Amino acid sequence: MQNFDFYSPTRVVFGRGTENQIGELLKPYAKKVLLHYGGGSVKKSGLYDRITASLQESGIAFVELSGVKPNPRLSLVYEGIALCRRENIDLILAVGGGSVIDSAKAIGVGVFYDGDVWELYGTAREIERMLPVATVLTIPAAGSESSNGSVITNEEKQLKLSYDNDKIRPLLSAVNPELFFTLPREQLAAGVADMMSHVFERYFTNTTHTDLTDGLCEVTLKTLMKNALLVSGDMQNYDAWADLGFAGTVAHNGLVGMGRAQDWACHRMEHELSAIYDVAHGAGLAVLTPAWMEYAYRDNVNMFVQFAVNVMGVEGSYRDPDALVLEGISRLREFFRKMGLPATLSELGIGEDRLEEMAKKATKAAFGAEQPIGGLKKLYWQDVLNIYETVK
Repeated sequence: MQNFDFYSPTRVVFGRGTENQIGELLKPYAKKVLLHYGGGSVKKSGLYDRITASLQESGIAFVELSGVKPNPRLSLVYEGIALCRRENIDLILAVGGGSVIDSAKAIGVGVFYDGDVWELYGTAREIERMLPVATVLTIPAAGSESSNGSVITNEEKQLKLSYDNDKIRPLLSAVNPELFFTLPREQLAAGVADMMSHVFERYFTNTTHTDLTDGLCEVTLKTLMKNALLVSGDMQNYDAWADLGFAGTVAHNGLVGMGRAQDWACHRMEHELSAIYDVAHGAGLAVLTPAWMEYAYRDNVNMFVQFAVNVMGVEGSYRDPDALVLEGISRLREFFRKMGLPATLSELGIGEDRLEEMAKKATKAAFGAEQPIGGLKKLYWQDVLNIYETVK
């Protein structure tokens, strides 16, 4: 096990009706907030009215910025930064899923940054301060309600990059599983694939003697798969949604990755898909993850045998580890199929004409200084292209 520093300061207020407490929860921190959200569903569901009533009852003024789209756009971030500066905002309240929260984090960082906030994305530069962010979660998927990351799409450059810094973790997050009841099934499926990928990126490692985090990863993955199928059969199953919501937070607050080298190749490969083709992040991950497993597993067969046996329930002879691993990968693909997720790039509307370009962007070979991606197996642009081509 490696040395680690676990820091997860976000207060998570979990359960029925917690969104109605948001004014009271924010009162010690803000007199005026930016209410940041996506489209009309927040208003159609009545959530907007409950949130604004709670803010008003607590004497908190607010201004609004709506219009966040999946794969949140840099242009709206710029608009939010200007609005916060002009209105002397104390805190940003993100009401939505990962896209809204990531956009809010980028705005919060940019308010006090002396320069273009996009300069920070794709780097490890430090910041001195940011405008705090709180969230009311409506979609369990990205885990951004307690994570240290924000992913933004620069639509002009067709680049999707992340900025990771513990200073951008939300101050607090209200999570009511009842708010998930009306999600479309395709959002459930993509969200589950995203949550599982957050665990996979930490689970598949060459670091040894990590029994505790191995177990945490495995039980989180099994919890996600079990409850995803339950919710798929009953979209108002509160208990199953509660397990999904909690698992999504645990999957990306850093806990399951402590003490181990991490991978993140699948995320880097998928960001190129959604940057250019604007596909759902989780759907892209569902296509790429099994393909990456087949490409990488021989670099650490034992790790993938452990996955097949402990997570996917594969039985067989340990004298034939390849058979165990491939059956585990096959069962993962079958699970994604049951959830209605795609298995090929063509199902996502992605052709062959830009595969090499995306492979070179993912590894920065396109920018003149190739940097291989991945922790368990280093992938150069040709490796990434090979993986793309196996699922085209």
